[in-house]
Amino acid sequence: MRIGYGFDAHRLAPHRKLVLGGVEIDHPLGLEGHSDADVLIHAVIDALLGAAGMGDIGMLFPDTDPSYKGASSLGLLSETASRIISRGFGISNVDVSLLAERPKIGPFREQMTKNVADCIGIHISRVNIKATTTEKLGFVGRQEGLAATAVALLNEPENP
Repeated sequence: MRIGYGFDAHRLAPHRKLVLGGVEIDHPLGLEGHSDADVLIHAVIDALLGAAGMGDIGMLFPDTDPSYKGASSLGLLSETASRIISRGFGISNVDVSLLAERPKIGPFREQMTKNVADCIGIHISRVNIKATTTEKLGFVGRQEGLAATAVALLNEPENP
């Protein structure tokens, strides 16, 4: 078994869509970034890559590459999972924490969970998504940005 940890944070900005877990959420601000800036999915990607020893999201999908401008993070997650599986790893489970004062994700959690499970090819029961506030502390508390952490467990290939 191999464990990976991922973290991502993006600034909230006007005139951007807010996409979390692959779900577009009606919110006055979106996340600033080269792709759709989905912090939740980016944290999952980094956790998976870390567990597989395959670097990080910036190495695989650099923000200097114009082909990733505005890219769907779900597409990046699917590509990441394909690369990991092609190396013989099995994805066991993923656990994600979103740090946000707003929006509340309760109404969107089921779809987010399904999106992640579908992209990485595991049963929905093996994906857990939760959210917490920072009790108005820091950049998240001031509603300047959002952050996410993720942990992924992979089964190691039998013949690495």
